[in-house]
Amino acid sequence: MEMGIRNFTFRNPTKILFGKKRIEDIGAEIPEDAKVLIIFGGGSVKRNGAFDRTVAALGNRQWDAFGGIEANPTFETAMKAVEKVKDQGFTFLMAVGGGSVIDATKFIAAASVFEGNPIDMFTGGIGKGLPITHALPFGTVLTLPATASEMNSGAVITFVELQAKISFGSPVTFPQFSVLEPELTYTLPKRQLVNGVIDTFVHTMENYLTYPVDAKLQDHYAESILQTIIEIAPQVIDEEHLDYAARANFMWAATNALNGTISAGVPTDWATHALGHEITLNHGIDHGRTLSIVLPAMMKIRKKEKWDKLLQYGKRVWNLSGDDATIVDQAIEQTENFFQSLDAPVRFSDVDLDASVVDALLAGLERHKKTQLSERGDLTLEIAKEIYFEAL
Repeated sequence: MEMGIRNFTFRNPTKILFGKKRIEDIGAEIPEDAKVLIIFGGGSVKRNGAFDRTVAALGNRQWDAFGGIEANPTFETAMKAVEKVKDQGFTFLMAVGGGSVIDATKFIAAASVFEGNPIDMFTGGIGKGLPITHALPFGTVLTLPATASEMNSGAVITFVELQAKISFGSPVTFPQFSVLEPELTYTLPKRQLVNGVIDTFVHTMENYLTYPVDAKLQDHYAESILQTIIEIAPQVIDEEHLDYAARANFMWAATNALNGTISAGVPTDWATHALGHEITLNHGIDHGRTLSIVLPAMMKIRKKEKWDKLLQYGKRVWNLSGDDATIVDQAIEQTENFFQSLDAPVRFSDVDLDASVVDALLAGLERHKKTQLSERGDLTLEIAKEIYFEAL
């Protein structure tokens, strides 16, 4: 492989309002004459005050709300919001919630002004993959750190009838601004915090654990995110002893894991996510928990292809020493141990699944045209089968 950072174009226009009581500052970020639709999921944003504080910050602007966005946001539900936007003439959207709500809002923002059928914004055997050239402006109030959707232009939408999870993105689907208040995580249950920690960790690994191209800054930046997550995870998932510093570091680490900085000019993988999405689609397992199952198996089966970066990862992130083979094996073991320390599953058996599920998972990958995955495009269905069986 050719060494050196690849050509890239980097632009991230999202303004971040980070810290305590920042919801109150959003009024300065939204046009005075905007008609605002607040988009949210369940009742948690009302219980933690984020919804009411957002309404208050809107002042005298016209507003309404659309709730019910799922943990894996569906095309079907989001299209109902699109109809509401079109029928009532909303000009600005506010996502109040986690990555799923923000992902849905990106779709709603683009689909509301898309010429033609919004399904054609997608690829993966779903639509025509037509370019998204404009979208309604939107802001976000983040309540669950995990996806970095608050500072990137991508989203993943679930199609219930088609049994598919498909991503999309465009330079026009960045949030105008995002509010990051660490204290909004205080009411989250442990399981959601664990999912967020794992998602952040694996996002970083998808951008890092490939092959070396001598991208020193990207590598060290990724390694610092991984080390930060490992260091603060015990404090982050502790529901009884709320630690503002740990939650603040977690929130900012999650954002930086996928805001485009560590992926600029380097190869990226995303096979762990692809294999994990099929598990969620077929069995309803939390996205983060599918990643903790798949990644260790991925590392074991793809050890040869990822050898150089596994070695680097073991030395720099886990401070391992010894011969190369020992470091690589211990790095994989440490990763698995880290997930287990969070009470996350690392085997199919941990979520009461067995070998009988594999054929359907592989059929899903084939149906969704995910048969040439990884940084090299060489992860076939046969290799995916090996990974699933390794994870049993």
